Amino acid sequence: MASKQDTGRSYHLQCTGEALATAQAHASPENITLFGSCFCPFVQRVWVTLEHLGIDYMKPAELLELSPKGLVPALRLNNFDPPRALNESTVIMDFLEELATSNTKRSSHTTESLFPPLSDPYARALIRLQADNVNRSLIPAFYRYLQAQDEAKQVEGAKGFVEAIDGLLTLFKRAEREGYTQYGLWHERGSLSYADVMAAPWLFRATNVLKHYRGFVLPEGEQFRAYVDRVLNHPAFKRTCSTEQLYLDSYERYAFNRPNTSQVANAINAGTALP
Repeated sequence: MASKQDTGRSYHLQCTGEALATAQAHASPENITLFGSCFCPFVQRVWVTLEHLGIDYMKPAELLELSPKGLVPALRLNNFDPPRALNESTVIMDFLEELATSNTKRSSHTTESLFPPLSDPYARALIRLQADNVNRSLIPAFYRYLQAQDEAKQVEGAKGFVEAIDGLLTLFKRAEREGYTQYGLWHERGSLSYADVMAAPWLFRATNVLKHYRGFVLPEGEQFRAYVDRVLNHPAFKRTCSTEQLYLDSYERYAFNRPNTSQVANAINAGTALP
């Protein structure tokens, strides 16, 4: 049953569960430091990228400086004097992908890229189309649904979120029809892709936050459910996940659309593009 009452809970300041263990394992100084909140999905997709690509980094367990409100990710690049910084999750993910393919020091987790090889620009473009759909459709639909307050708006929001999921699946199926089954977890023998990492934090929050506050259930379909299972159980993703209560507490303010919850929430309320 969906939660009906705002209890005034605030967002958490420190990771829990596997995410805390991962942060503690990356507590030593490195050339790259990742800053951002423990519940933010934009931070999580950068964190998954670091984990999957095996790039050495430091991740404080708690909310720290560098990003507006601490909600969006930021990297501090400590090998510059003075240190330099990057923000915006997609920019950081692109930077890390390029860094990982330029003979940087990497850990033992993986040697895989999030993209097809440079020799196949069309396959890379298909992945970028999928990622673009996540940013343009899936993410705004998630917040519109979560922040909707009256029942009619919530029904409309649920429909919009399911339509956004269907739009992403249409692009996955297009790539499959065209023979690109090794890139992305849509296919059971595929590898984690840039688009998977883009989508995963919001699909994950659909299974806990949207379920708790809106009674949402993911769409049926054996292939889709198998895809979600592969993505959410991918080791690089699981290592960045806190326990469920952290997300339920941290997203209560979105679910009841409290004033000035975040820049993202304000943009949804104003009907403008996400920051």
